[in-house]
Amino acid sequence: MATILVTGTAGFIGYHLALRLIADGHTVVGVDDLDPGTFGSLKAERHRRLLQAPGYTGVVQDLADVEATDALFATHRPDLVAHLAARTGVRASVEHPFRYERSNVLGTLAVLEAARRHGRPRVVYASSSSVYGDSTAMPWREDDRADSPVSLYAATKRAGELMATAYAATHGLCTVGLRFFTVYGPFGRPDMAVWTFAEAIASGEPVPLFDGGNMQRDFTFVEDVVEAVRAALFHPGFEGAGIFNVGAGAPQGLDTLLRLLEAAMGRPALRKLLPAQAGDVASTWADSSSLEAAVGFRPRVSLAEGVAAFARWFVDNPEIVQAVRAERAQPERPAR
Repeated sequence: MATILVTGTAGFIGYHLALRLIADGHTVVGVDDLDPGTFGSLKAERHRRLLQAPGYTGVVQDLADVEATDALFATHRPDLVAHLAARTGVRASVEHPFRYERSNVLGTLAVLEAARRHGRPRVVYASSSSVYGDSTAMPWREDDRADSPVSLYAATKRAGELMATAYAATHGLCTVGLRFFTVYGPFGRPDMAVWTFAEAIASGEPVPLFDGGNMQRDFTFVEDVVEAVRAALFHPGFEGAGIFNVGAGAPQGLDTLLRLLEAAMGRPALRKLLPAQAGDVASTWADSSSLEAAVGFRPRVSLAEGVAAFARWFVDNPEIVQAVRAERAQPERPAR
């Protein structure tokens, strides 16, 4: 069994990954800054639940604090690292660019440098489909150009990939980047369409359909993403730097997502058609065949199955949903 450092454990994917690794019998050291500015109640609840799990050590820390991150590695000497901590979302990066630079660029550099200095564990890190920009050559493959981002968020994730590649070349660090495509599922992000649509249906409010509902996304269920990260962490054949897509390979329109939610929740939705927003791309579509060839893994959960699982969780956890709804109504809290 390994000691695995997971960053961003109060976040959506990090939380689910930590639970799975603990269930597998590994020792997990989780780190998160518990930033109250981005749905702090949800992060606090995930963090609280993880602290109750045997084999889990939780550390509250800003990874962009370079000295503290170095000390974290020196203390725990992880065998493997899953670096999932990041400031997420395209739209917020327009309003808060320096927050994104600090978390996503400086934070990632601090992790890479600490890994270099303390045992050189394999670093599996989260990237994003947003690095492909608005390329219309579908499906997207890892060898496609990724040098024309349409949001600062995308630029920071691409910067992380380039830094990881440089550390592999210069210092012999093994780095594996995973470009996630629209991850959703239970305990997910309230700023994503699956949650916002479900919240609107439950409250009888209009569902905002940007670009008239015509945008397509390659929705990927969180359990599939967790399996991809586990495969990248433990597969023996990786050396140097690698980058892989993690997506279902089946883009679906936002209106299709809404219809599946209506069926799962047993309630009709009111539709509000809106124009596309700055930084949004029309469609995403992953070719994940490279990941399948490398580790024998491919996503298994269909959108209908995943939406049904999310809807059950949403209905069964009204106190969490209400806390998030109350948080939305409050003025934005300062973020670290």
